Amino acid sequence: MVWHVRDEYIGAPVITDTDTVQKVPLGTRLHAYDPTYGDGEFIYLKGVASTVVGSWVTFNPDDFTTSLLAANDIGPTAVAMSANVASQYGWYQIYGKAIGKALAGFLDNANVYATATAGSVDDAVVAGDRVKNCKGASNLDVPGTGLAEFEIAYPAMDDGLAA
Repeated sequence: MVWHVRDEYIGAPVITDTDTVQKVPLGTRLHAYDPTYGDGEFIYLKGVASTVVGSWVTFNPDDFTTSLLAANDIGPTAVAMSANVASQYGWYQIYGKAIGKALAGFLDNANVYATATAGSVDDAVVAGDRVKNCKGASNLDVPGTGLAEFEIAYPAMDDGLAA
């Protein structure tokens, strides 16, 4: 993906960069455009250990820290744009067509659920673990091994048993 930032923000790092020093305020949001994937919105957050490109995370709006998405999580979710590990900073996608980690058998147009594999999602129904406001937009391994396309619109988890 080649994201072209639409917002003017002096000093904002490239969408796919990982920063060892915080370059913009945590929680900063930017809009960008990719010729293949269209418009997207991104938020600048603090990383967590084991994050790779495409990792799903939940984030805390109080201090903008992240944790790899896992079963029973509660809070807003996003997709990592870089290998943004602990003590680093980077962009996470919260709106648009995203590329994220998925598990075996994930299918196009499927609902999205957190799994026991931290940072990955699947389409296997698990009560309370549905990631809301997103759906699969490709089968697993499209566009790359272990990845799938998703249509996301400020996704979140609430650990609820009902829709």
